[in-house]
Amino acid sequence: MGQQIAQVMTKNPYGVMTTATLNEAAQMMRDQEIGDVLVMRADGTLCGLVTDRDLVVRGLAEGLDPRSATVEEVCNHDPVTLAPDQPVEEAVSTMRQYNIRRLPVVDGDNLVGIVSLGDLAIEKDPSSALADISKAPSNN
Repeated sequence: MGQQIAQVMTKNPYGVMTTATLNEAAQMMRDQEIGDVLVMRADGTLCGLVTDRDLVVRGLAEGLDPRSATVEEVCNHDPVTLAPDQPVEEAVSTMRQYNIRRLPVVDGDNLVGIVSLGDLAIEKDPSSALADISKAPSNN
């Protein structure tokens, strides 16, 4: 039997509440050296996912004020998700199908992790250029 998502995902991913500002999300991404954060509702369920690109293209480029606009305004409200017990190959095919690089991992209504294209590259092809880049320390 192949590996499951739970074995390669990042546990306890970073997240912000729907009311967080674009500026707060950007600062978290900078401080944690990540390119996305999960957006959570007050009841603890997943609302969506916001990337650094979302902040720029859906926020700044549209003229939103990063100190007052919220991540809920720019996040993807319908993220594709996987369960932790699904096979890693399912993550690969899902990313291909939807042309996405990150998948939140949920167990029922509970967010349990996130799996990225880089995580899969490290696991499936550790000698690839993408795996090398994903393993390297941040240069910013």
